[in-house]
Amino acid sequence: MSHDSAPVPALALRNVHKHYGATHALRDLTLEIPQGEIFALLGENGAGKSTLIHCITGLARQSRGEILVFGHDTVRDFRMTRRLVGLVPQEISFDPFFSPLESLELQMGLMGVKPNRAKAEALLELFSLADKRHAYTRTLSGGMKRRLLVAKALVHQPRLLFLDEPSAGVDVSLRKDLWRIVRELRDQGTTIVLTTHYLEEAEALADRVGIIHRGRLLLVATRQGLMEEHARRDVLIRYRTAPLNAPLPAGWRWGVDHRVEVSWTKADELLIILQEAAALGEIKEIDFAQRHLEDIFVDLIAHADDGAAKPHLPPPPSAADKEEPWT
Repeated sequence: MSHDSAPVPALALRNVHKHYGATHALRDLTLEIPQGEIFALLGENGAGKSTLIHCITGLARQSRGEILVFGHDTVRDFRMTRRLVGLVPQEISFDPFFSPLESLELQMGLMGVKPNRAKAEALLELFSLADKRHAYTRTLSGGMKRRLLVAKALVHQPRLLFLDEPSAGVDVSLRKDLWRIVRELRDQGTTIVLTTHYLEEAEALADRVGIIHRGRLLLVATRQGLMEEHARRDVLIRYRTAPLNAPLPAGWRWGVDHRVEVSWTKADELLIILQEAAALGEIKEIDFAQRHLEDIFVDLIAHADDGAAKPHLPPPPSAADKEEPWT
């Protein structure tokens, strides 16, 4: 019985560099993103996130290296790759005198798609903009304009969608609404690359996470693998009175209100900690604190600045290994 070969990656970067004069904006980036994945690219301002997106989408050209979109080279086969890619930029930019419906039909023409009123109406329904279809775009709220940007990026049904800070400047309820739409697009087969400053967003949506710093990829890992590899949990132990058998064991920290804090990573370590804690005095309560992606991100950036971080690029997960995002 024959087996189909593995599908071509949605995106493949091979030793990509980008120079702006003396500025080395991207440094030897190599990465594969499989089809159907949500990939979160994290980095501080100026790390290279937008530069990389511009090189992939044709707004800029890499100085060295190769970028492939579904196997098509973004330089040699640029007409094909433009049709395969959609981009939601950070900046909100519209002609203020067009309505949302007119904006979508115009975008279809710009992307080489025959204007289709029914398709435009369907996108307005999807993004809860149907009741504003004939309003001037300038009268829309910031959140509505952000949703319209996403709708415009989808008029040509791209297979690879870039969301550059999609939640910037929107409230919490709209952010969660955008998350729902992103998951639905992924379920329909769209591969999504997300850049974000909201670490909660990457935690909630991403199958894998990449961290870029000063133009280099520091790390690429599954979201869950990253959390586990860099996991550090804290157990918080509060005593009824201050323990009489102080000083505390090495690595234990005094907190407030007769509380000690101890970090651990493995279950057998926790068992030993609890046994030692019980020997110190009468325990009133025990609580646990889990690190979040934001803590890991901050640590990795700090270590990179100290020269301690090393690239960690495991292969992308197979379809069988892919985990569902947290909800």
